Amino acid sequence: MRLLASGRGDAEYRRIRAARAYLSGVAEPPAPALAGFVAEAGPCRAAEAVRRGKVPPGVAKEVEARADHVSGERLLAAADEAGVRIVVPEDDEWPVAVFAGLADARSVELPGMAEPLALWVRGSAATRDVLGTGVAVVGARAASGYGEHVAAEFGHGLTRAGFAVVSGAAYGVDGAAHRGALAAGGATAAFLACGADIDYPAGHARLLRVITEQGLVVSEYPPGTPPRKHRFLVRNRLIAASGRATVVVEAGARSGATNTANSADALGKPVLAVPGPVTSQNSVGCHELVRSGRAVLATRVEDVLELLNPLVGAVPCGPSVPERRTDDLSPAAQRVHDALRGADGAAAEEVARDCGLPLREVRALLPELELAGLAVRTERGWSVSP
Repeated sequence: MRLLASGRGDAEYRRIRAARAYLSGVAEPPAPALAGFVAEAGPCRAAEAVRRGKVPPGVAKEVEARADHVSGERLLAAADEAGVRIVVPEDDEWPVAVFAGLADARSVELPGMAEPLALWVRGSAATRDVLGTGVAVVGARAASGYGEHVAAEFGHGLTRAGFAVVSGAAYGVDGAAHRGALAAGGATAAFLACGADIDYPAGHARLLRVITEQGLVVSEYPPGTPPRKHRFLVRNRLIAASGRATVVVEAGARSGATNTANSADALGKPVLAVPGPVTSQNSVGCHELVRSGRAVLATRVEDVLELLNPLVGAVPCGPSVPERRTDDLSPAAQRVHDALRGADGAAAEEVARDCGLPLREVRALLPELELAGLAVRTERGWSVSP
């Protein structure tokens, strides 16, 4: 499915797509100088200037290695063959609000920040619809059973609440979060640090196919781009930008998950961290995020929903506590009721001595407890109602 930009002719739109394809392959993301140049000149003029070498020094440095070796038309052809489509900012489905923060961060020269020049996508869902409702759930690749369980629960619960889960398709927490979302029947988006046509990691090939059916597999790297270590860190800014909030389930002190959390924090997005055992190296990063004030503690999905929807009112912390029949008693009535526990019939005088209240007050409270169904009077005296 392609959504043509409103009011544009087919020929012009094809030129824009080819220019954006070329620009996305000519520089290694995030390429802030090139992104700024494209925002100012437009994609077609920028692409032509890059080809001719007529660009500012900052842009020239970013494109020098590839300017003569990239063809937008060939990239589009390769994408069509691989079942990948390009989505560009001129498309109606481009998630403008999602990447506006990255453009703002680039304009103030925040290190490592720039909006993507294009997205390469597997899946027919509209990019704006999926990423526009995203919550990022990230964490350790070598996750514990606890971490995977919690990630799946968050993925499932967020999806049931109407959000799309955004993550990186890695082993461990990422995969569990995607599976939780899929099990809830909702959409999820996987951002790859390689071409969208590559199943990475290979062990998640089936998971990525299912994600394609219910959501999107997304990359800013053209088809055929192999995964490289630095690309995972660069990719993380897109995950952070695509989430209305970022939830870190398990993370080491130095990890991709904490990198994503730091990116979200830099973009002004809420960050939540799930606590773990203090002896677990997998939770050191989470605990540090909370301790430093960069993240809010999260133990359940409702904590995320409360942060995202503060106007709906506070959600009680912790598991729900069942009400007791005695919860509404006054302190004095509670003392009288406590004194009856274990008694197989007691006189009012005995109850008064046990609870330490004046006899007249005890004699007034005992009938009230009886009317409330909390006390019973027999031939042997007063006792707790069965």
